Amino acid sequence: MTQDSEKTRAWIGLSSIPGVGRVTFRKLVGIFSSPERVLAASRDELITLGGVPERVAHEITTFPWEQPAMRELAEARRLNVSIVTADDPEYPSALKNASDAPLLLYIQGTILPGDTAAVAIVGTRTPTHYGITVTREMAGTLASAGMTVVSGMARGIDTQAHTGALDAGGRTIAVLGSGIDVPYPPENRKLMERITSSGAVISENPFGTRPESGYFPARNRVISGLSRGTIIIEAAEDSGSLITAEYTLKQGRRLFAVPGNVSSPVSRGTNGLIRQGAVLVETAADVLSGLGVSVSGTAHGAGGPLPAMSDEEAQVFASLTAEPKHIDVILQESAGSPGSLSGLLTSLELKGLVKQLPGKYFVRWH
Repeated sequence: MTQDSEKTRAWIGLSSIPGVGRVTFRKLVGIFSSPERVLAASRDELITLGGVPERVAHEITTFPWEQPAMRELAEARRLNVSIVTADDPEYPSALKNASDAPLLLYIQGTILPGDTAAVAIVGTRTPTHYGITVTREMAGTLASAGMTVVSGMARGIDTQAHTGALDAGGRTIAVLGSGIDVPYPPENRKLMERITSSGAVISENPFGTRPESGYFPARNRVISGLSRGTIIIEAAEDSGSLITAEYTLKQGRRLFAVPGNVSSPVSRGTNGLIRQGAVLVETAADVLSGLGVSVSGTAHGAGGPLPAMSDEEAQVFASLTAEPKHIDVILQESAGSPGSLSGLLTSLELKGLVKQLPGKYFVRWH
């Protein structure tokens, strides 16, 4: 892909003209064969052959499209971003076959042929400890099995999905609802850098696009379009993740949902999806099986095999789950003293197997 080619400038230019959205763009290119020919057409040709309103024809023939196109290309060179058109061989094949695919993709990082084996993980921005743990373990195991994890880099489940894949040494792709030069949320800038070095960050929006709410539903169709299936982990009844679920079904991809606590508001959406026919999954192996991927040889949890533990540590670890458990309850379930239990929990924390929460609660972290 040559970023400075006449073709790329024409794609960027035509898409930047007011009144030319994805539908009008594709309609005109289908009639005139290329964006270059659309831009070279006369007002009368656009109206009579293209069937566009007079207002749109006027915009196409008078709008100074070369200026924004050259600015975008210059910024792409400065930031080492690839601008890939929908007819380019580098355009992700899975997304190209999805409905209403973006005309242009701004890509920072690298899309590899193996990224066709991708699965999306999305969910609430305010997850419970259960949701965080399940997401990290599932993303890590999927990444260890060779799947690329796709998400939206939002707070909560999205962030945990990317982190779980990266910590397992796997690949991940983030799709932004802003310009690729406007990391959102801003505290995920460092995460974005990690993703770029082990996958890619993608946006269909021009440079400088602010993260306004209207861009995120469109972003969700790209997340599902890149993936063979989508996993929903903790979503409220009005969650934006349910939009991703709708796109997943519309695009003919597999929809999975992790069941949640029936008393938790952030589980009502996911549990509702299961009632409506989404595939209930509890582990990454369930997802791989649902996608027809061999599950042999996959790593345990988010970080590979468990570290070595003493018999006492293993007993304490076995009593913990993804649900927070108070130290008094753990003590009742073990045969040790309060002092020895504290030492064992500290040792498990140092090994990355247990996480302490406020109020002397502990959860399994692997």
